[in-house]
Amino acid sequence: MSGNKINAVFYAESYHPIQAGSIDGTDILPHDNAVYRAHLCSSAGLYDPFGDPKVIGDPYCTVFVGRLSHLTTEETLRKAMSVYGRVRNLRLVRHIVTGASRGYAFVEYETEREMRRAYKDAHHSIIDDCEIIVDCNRQRLMPGWIPRRLGGGLGGKKESGQLRFGGREKPFRAPLRPIPFDDLKRLGIPPPPEGRYMSRFQDPSPPRRKKSSVDWEEGSQTRDGQEHSHDRSSVDSKERYHSRSSIEREESSKKWSSLDREESSKKWSSLDREEHYGKSTSMDRDDRSYNWSSSRREERHHKSTDRTRKRSSEGKDERSSHKRHKHRNSSYRHERRKT
Repeated sequence: MSGNKINAVFYAESYHPIQAGSIDGTDILPHDNAVYRAHLCSSAGLYDPFGDPKVIGDPYCTVFVGRLSHLTTEETLRKAMSVYGRVRNLRLVRHIVTGASRGYAFVEYETEREMRRAYKDAHHSIIDDCEIIVDCNRQRLMPGWIPRRLGGGLGGKKESGQLRFGGREKPFRAPLRPIPFDDLKRLGIPPPPEGRYMSRFQDPSPPRRKKSSVDWEEGSQTRDGQEHSHDRSSVDSKERYHSRSSIEREESSKKWSSLDREESSKKWSSLDREEHYGKSTSMDRDDRSYNWSSSRREERHHKSTDRTRKRSSEGKDERSSHKRHKHRNSSYRHERRKT
């Protein structure tokens, strides 16, 4: 027994009643009457998954909620499922005669992202003391689907004796015996994906929306319209930018011209003041120097005249004293001669 195949599982992408009744997806014969009845309905085309008028909404935004309590109401379920996103529509399936709850419901969300969040987080949560299971809307998304009331479905409990494999709750196990590829091909059963098994601890991804050619054309038209609107918006933005830039340039030029005029006037006024102050100071200096030089010349002239006067007076005094001294000497000699 290979050790890596113990926890290896795989999930069914299309529904076949005989394969759904097999634990490893390799059975070629129905093992109970319910599987046989489901196989007859599938072969004869007695079930139309799109024929129910009550089934409405987007299947890619809808989740299946099972194992609900029979006491759970629409208000309780809406409040519990609104935690994961905005609920657009909710349908709690009831008995056609008694009106009692059948224990499962379909919840449609506004977006596919909210649906995926509920698909991932609401699984095995508790509502009214019951552990619920959450799966995608396999009635409209899984090819060849047969419901439980006709012997098909997925999951189930062991005590019921009608287990169905390949779903999220009970996946197929990796086969441990040789795979009968010829018989599976004859019955139209897809063989197990050898080498592409998953772990039982991994959650399968819900089906994604496939884009058709019409969707691609609409998407291309919308992209073209977006590109055209983007081009127009870019042209408009460029024109607004150029007009705004021209207005800003004019305003800035006016502003800078006024600032330049103010600065130039301030500059020239300061230069004029400096020149005027320099001229006045130079003239004052010239006047002061001229006055000082004239006063110095006058002082020098007065001093020189005083000196000459003083010298002349001293010379006169000296000459007069010399004459007096000479006269004394002459009188003294004359008196001496006399004597």
